[in-house]
Amino acid sequence: MLSKLSIDSEKKILICSAIAFFICTLSLTLHRHFSFYSSYDQGIFNQVFWNGTHGNFFQSTLSSQLSTNVVHSQEVPYVAYHRLGQHFTPALLIWLPIYYLFPHPATLTVLQATFVTAAGLVLYALARVYLEHAIAILITLSFYGANAVFGPTLANFHDISQIPLFIFSLLLAMEKRWWWLFGILIVCVLAVREDSGITLFGIGMYMILSRRFPRIGLAVCSLSFLYIVALTNLVMPMFSDDISKRFMLERFGQYADGDEASTLEIIKNMLTSPGLLLVELFTPVFDTFKYLLGQWLPLAFIPAVAPASWAIAGFPLLKLLLGKGQTVLVISIRYAMSVTPGLFYGAILWWAGQGFGNINKPLKECKPRKLRPKFRKFWIFCICLSIFFTITSNPSRTLSFIIPDAINPTVYVSAPKQWQHVPHIKKLLAQIPDDKSVSASTHIIPHLSSRREIIRIPGLEIRNDKQEVNQVDYIIVDLWQMEQYVPAFGEDRDWLNISNNLIDSVTDKQEYGVIDFSDGVILLKKNVKSNSKAFSEWKTYQAKIESILESE
Repeated sequence: MLSKLSIDSEKKILICSAIAFFICTLSLTLHRHFSFYSSYDQGIFNQVFWNGTHGNFFQSTLSSQLSTNVVHSQEVPYVAYHRLGQHFTPALLIWLPIYYLFPHPATLTVLQATFVTAAGLVLYALARVYLEHAIAILITLSFYGANAVFGPTLANFHDISQIPLFIFSLLLAMEKRWWWLFGILIVCVLAVREDSGITLFGIGMYMILSRRFPRIGLAVCSLSFLYIVALTNLVMPMFSDDISKRFMLERFGQYADGDEASTLEIIKNMLTSPGLLLVELFTPVFDTFKYLLGQWLPLAFIPAVAPASWAIAGFPLLKLLLGKGQTVLVISIRYAMSVTPGLFYGAILWWAGQGFGNINKPLKECKPRKLRPKFRKFWIFCICLSIFFTITSNPSRTLSFIIPDAINPTVYVSAPKQWQHVPHIKKLLAQIPDDKSVSASTHIIPHLSSRREIIRIPGLEIRNDKQEVNQVDYIIVDLWQMEQYVPAFGEDRDWLNISNNLIDSVTDKQEYGVIDFSDGVILLKKNVKSNSKAFSEWKTYQAKIESILESE
């Protein structure tokens, strides 16, 4: 009877935690989207999916606008640009039938919450291979409460959200010796992104170092390395030059010799510059240490002493630590999610009795560790602390209606204020036909991205399928939202200034006319005269924002 009760309790806690995570993340992200706080990446992925349902696989004008051809060579964004030159993501095709049935940007939000929730359930099954239910439940709760999991799930849709589900499933298949499924999941992992093979390489290294499956591990390492090299040096350059002229330089430009570099050149320069490698690995010291603590915190710092965590998570972690940029060490951003599977699997094996002194010892001969009451309380405290840090960091401004974005000066947009603004945007959006080209401000883009031709302001030109370069038919800009954040955020001030100058330019030249204006949202149409009432309202509002810009 007691055994039956414990099993029932176990299932109840597991199901309740999964449901709570799913409802919480989905409701917050749907609120974020429908209150017009989802942004550019949500629009990119939605346009990729929308184009896919029309037979134009992986094409996107929004991705084209970020390409090296546009950014560096000043070319015009192209409707048939293949995003595979930036990120090789064929795994998205798995979910295309679902999007076909529900063709809406919010569908991607639902998919992301589903991926991560399902990953937690698979993690529980993985933990139960070796551990008693109490520890397995805590590991699952740690996953749902991890800043590196919770934070990225509250963001725009991103391809890395598939990684935990695929990796945990792959590890479970390995533990169960389901090698046919293991092989399928290897393909799925590699298909997520061009760099997902790095996590797979770590799994192969663990299989070798632990001597559990050395031959398969060697095959996994070889396949992962060859796949990454071949993909980034041979396949992706067939679509565009972005991998060598943009992404390698943005992340690893400190190891490059010129204006472009391949992955092989970057690896070679890393190996021949050990001094620079060490400096990049440990600096900035405080941010690196804080990042590691943030990754270890939800698991009560167990990954720090778990050899499997270092073996598997070490490689994607190394990629982040050796890179540059402001986002690589931000734990609430999507890149952090690629590190988590190795940390959690390593924690499982540590609790199963595998430590640094016996990593080669068969797991069935290891003595599982006991969960002491004091450590259990400490672990729960760590999970709560991780959730607290996630909430207070306000990832992707998803919690802006609860938490101020800035304290001094205070920037806070309440939920009622957000939703009062929504009808004004929708009123203007309803005037834009689905088959017309548009240039929009960042947070409006996701809602208009189910179309062939869309770019972000201040861009106005698109090259269409006939190779003709035309100006967009409509421009829509939400200046109100930018205005809210100007007092504390320079980026929003810059966007407000850019938007103001753009509107002045196109109306002065009579290229576009203001056809509607409502609550700081402006809609312009090509080759028409301005509506006198809308133009007058815009000029009144413009005087207000110009005084704000001058006072900053």
